[in-house]
Amino acid sequence: MLAKRIIPCLDIKDGRTVKGVNFVDLKDAGDPVELAKAYAEQGADELVFLDITATHEKRKTLLNMVGKVAQVLNIPFTVGGGISSCKDVAEVLKAGADKIAINSSAVRNPELITQLAKRFGSQCVVLAVDARKTENGWEVYLNGGRIPTGMKLFDWLKEAERRGAGEILFTSMNHDGTKKGFANEALSEISRMLNIPVIASGGAGNMKDFADTFTDGKADAALAASVFHYKEIGIPELKTYLKEEAIPVRF
Repeated sequence: MLAKRIIPCLDIKDGRTVKGVNFVDLKDAGDPVELAKAYAEQGADELVFLDITATHEKRKTLLNMVGKVAQVLNIPFTVGGGISSCKDVAEVLKAGADKIAINSSAVRNPELITQLAKRFGSQCVVLAVDARKTENGWEVYLNGGRIPTGMKLFDWLKEAERRGAGEILFTSMNHDGTKKGFANEALSEISRMLNIPVIASGGAGNMKDFADTFTDGKADAALAASVFHYKEIGIPELKTYLKEEAIPVRF
């Protein structure tokens, strides 16, 4: 079995790391560069940087900040937020990212996934999806969870894989920031359905939540923010715990 990955996430707004609950009530969580450096030193497997208001504010990702973060990292680095063209991707990669995440722009123009996969390779293209479970099932949302699309989550993920996405970052809006565990039932279905890696996001509250999403949710990686930012869980301690639970991790 491949080693499971632990991925801290930096949600960026106005140049600062922020964190909220269910995508609202954002609070300051620290300096992105300092946090990135600390996570790399603690043994994080990758880092995700999401400029969470770029799309909503109709602007591009903060390239200057991406460059500063990239300089302190020696682990794979994914950047998302406001990316909507091959030119945007080229600029973000030039600034120091290893992979890019697209969300709203891909929903509005699915052909973008195909174009990016052909030009930069599927391994570079992460499809980020924000979805909420309603009485009608899982629905995809845009602009940082602000706009419902009516699109069915599972149908969209199948299309994204078919178009060349190399990885899925699935965030459950129902679970985000609640610290009550990941959306493992949905994750298990997604992992069963797709042949590309799936990153679980939204709901981490304790170490068992990570173990559960790797076992019950069949996730390939688990992403979290506040539990790392506020030092509620240490990455070395988390990996030791997972190893004791017979879950393969890298040290």
